[in-house]
Amino acid sequence: MFGSHKVKIEGDLLDKVKQCSDAAGYESIDEFVIHMLEKETKKIIPTESNASKEEIQKRLRGLGYIE
Repeated sequence: MFGSHKVKIEGDLLDKVKQCSDAAGYESIDEFVIHMLEKETKKIIPTESNASKEEIQKRLRGLGYIE
């Protein structure tokens, strides 16, 4: 990692994040938050594997295998 940035989470949101991280079995709130951010950024900024998945779906639609 080339740098870091701290984010402050307070109040009810912190309580909810703590509950979610505990329920999902994460070791810490940090681990949970990092995983969620990675997951959400992949939705917005597709990686090669996501682009390939979309390309495959487009081809399958063209062939009539999926709608």
